[in-house]
Amino acid sequence: MELKRVVVTGLGAITPIGNNVASYWEGLVNGVNGAADITRFDASKFKTRFACEVKNYDYKDYFDRKDVRKYDLYAQFGLIASDEAIADSGLINGQTDLDEVGVIWSSGIGGLITFSEEVSAFATGDGTPRFNPFFIPKMIADITAGHISIKHGFRGPNFATVSACASSANSIVDAFNYIRLGKAVAFVAGGSEASISQAGVGGFNAMHAISTRNDDPKTGSRPFDKDRDGFVMGEGGGGIILEELEHALARGATIYAELVGCGLSADANHMTSPHPEGLGAKLSMQRALSDAGIQSEMIDHINTHGTSTPQGDIAEPKSIVSLFGDHAYKISINSTKSMTGHLLGGAGVIEAVATVLAVKNDIIPPTINHFTDDPEIDNALDFTYWNARQRVVNYALTNTFGFGGHNASLIFKKFTP
Repeated sequence: MELKRVVVTGLGAITPIGNNVASYWEGLVNGVNGAADITRFDASKFKTRFACEVKNYDYKDYFDRKDVRKYDLYAQFGLIASDEAIADSGLINGQTDLDEVGVIWSSGIGGLITFSEEVSAFATGDGTPRFNPFFIPKMIADITAGHISIKHGFRGPNFATVSACASSANSIVDAFNYIRLGKAVAFVAGGSEASISQAGVGGFNAMHAISTRNDDPKTGSRPFDKDRDGFVMGEGGGGIILEELEHALARGATIYAELVGCGLSADANHMTSPHPEGLGAKLSMQRALSDAGIQSEMIDHINTHGTSTPQGDIAEPKSIVSLFGDHAYKISINSTKSMTGHLLGGAGVIEAVATVLAVKNDIIPPTINHFTDDPEIDNALDFTYWNARQRVVNYALTNTFGFGGHNASLIFKKFTP
């Protein structure tokens, strides 16, 4: 069976450094920092009092009051990002068979804010169960995929992927496979997260997973820096329209890039820590290269998982050197989480959007907040510190890894008919 080619025809994003794709990309290229003191709740008693929140967000700019009652914040971000991607693609044109368009929308945690509010209200009440009728459907992690299909009439496969921080990367992998096997002509793939809440910050604090650099939040997310002390929580979401090539060409769609390979693996090592030698990451990238049918020397750029955690930022560069050998030092590497923070389940897709735009525009966004080399990291690698760089990007790889040892790697190629 000949596999169909899959291309990217639409992008959407709402992030801590830009509330649409254009402003997000501009923020990335210019090294804009999304970290600031938390405004969503009083964080004065928490070990961490800062995060990368979406700025200048007012639901009334996107939803009416009646509808927004049905949506947790993570779903709001999901609908906004998917709407932008769908509009950008021009997919709904009266010619596309909506029975053949699917939605895979992910979240690592789902409606944590809704869950926390409802359970807290019950716990502080008189014991009488007075739960909002929207409590369960607002909270569950699959509901945004349902909302997207309902709004636009997409009747293809519809579900959510949940693999912690790899969730939205997994949504792209699944959509890619459905399309190239001929099971659909297009997919809305992506994910969103909104976990900057008392439960989210408190929980990650208890794990010692997030930065506590409260005296200098702007430099809290410092991937590959010697003095990194954990990731910075982010929020928002992103969407990508994946489409079968012939279908896209027939309708004259704008094509950003081609998705040519995906790889998945498990660390099989620890509940939250990566394999210390990056064996799972290496296997994921190796499988993506094999799936794409290309040699490792063809990769020009890697958007790393690069979270700013002590162990993860050592393991991933090791995996890159182990797999790519001497070519590793010719690859432009970066971590856009230095600017956006870590969007958890939404991380994979907004970094895929960044990778697609790097391929299309031949620009590598920087890794900001680097001050001191870590002797445990191979600093001969090109981490694109501080300033964006122009270079031809024909093939680019993006990595996303999640708690539980879930690894996903995607390879995008500059489109040629």
